[in-house]
Amino acid sequence: MVATDIGIDLGTASILVYVKGKGVVLKEPSVVAFDHDTNKIKAIGEEARLMLGRTPGNIVAVRPLRQGVISDYTVTEKMIKYFIQKAIGKKSYRKPRISVCVPSGVTEVEKRAVEDATYAAGAREVSIIEEPIAAAIGAGIDISRPCGNMIVDIGGGTADIAVISLGGSVVSTSIKIAGDDFDEAIVRYMRKKHNILIGERTAEDIKIKIGTCYPLPEPMTMDVRGRNLVTGLPKTIEISSEETEEALREPTLQIVEAVHSVLEKTPPELAADVSERGIVLTGGGSLLRGLEQLMEERTGINTITADDAMTCVAIGTGKYIEFLTGGHKDIE
Repeated sequence: MVATDIGIDLGTASILVYVKGKGVVLKEPSVVAFDHDTNKIKAIGEEARLMLGRTPGNIVAVRPLRQGVISDYTVTEKMIKYFIQKAIGKKSYRKPRISVCVPSGVTEVEKRAVEDATYAAGAREVSIIEEPIAAAIGAGIDISRPCGNMIVDIGGGTADIAVISLGGSVVSTSIKIAGDDFDEAIVRYMRKKHNILIGERTAEDIKIKIGTCYPLPEPMTMDVRGRNLVTGLPKTIEISSEETEEALREPTLQIVEAVHSVLEKTPPELAADVSERGIVLTGGGSLLRGLEQLMEERTGINTITADDAMTCVAIGTGKYIEFLTGGHKDIE
């Protein structure tokens, strides 16, 4: 029986599983719902996400990963096990080789936690790969060449920025500002400006439907339901994309600042490559409207979003095993 090679993008917001030869077979939110009374897991993935903010006292829907790092070890281990089994079925007799992706700023201890959790979930061999490198491979960039490529990977919990050359990152930084912070900024804005309290899921809906960080040619609007903080009653109001631009200004500019600081530290030869080849955005957070224009305006460098921004990292993580085993041969 052939052992399978699996790539897991262990994200704060969602987990994607890539199986060699099949592509991305699974994409589910990294949420686990478990019952406090019995300590049993009720639901994992999409099913558990629907329970966020809507559970009775004994059932808790949690995200075991916070800002790309394991915050609840046992739950993460069970979640990884569940996703591996769901992706390859329980019939495989040999344990799979798994490569897992982590943000570029994690410590050795955090890396070790991911490794241990993956071994405990049933892996034969585990390789840990940094997010920007996986994103670059997934975006179709040949990272083995001596030529600078800049990747900005914006996920749910972290934004990883790196200049990659010869298969490794030359300058990189990881900031804990990403998709989740966009949602929080919208929640804060609604509370401050309209005196309305909305939940995480509503904020995410606003971000996806009308969220922007650059003025749109034609403003968009949508109705939002929340709880009026003055009367305590449910209330519906209409908000526009211009308001989301105001709400998202701070977090998006912090990401642009981080890109700026990485460019400042980049060796001149590689900086010249980047200005010629442009900046590549990947990750779910990069799908925010206007991010390309904002980045371009602030850095003066052509910016593009990768084709499969959401799945880039998972595809790259899966292909990384092939890259390791046969991608570049060292000179004997």
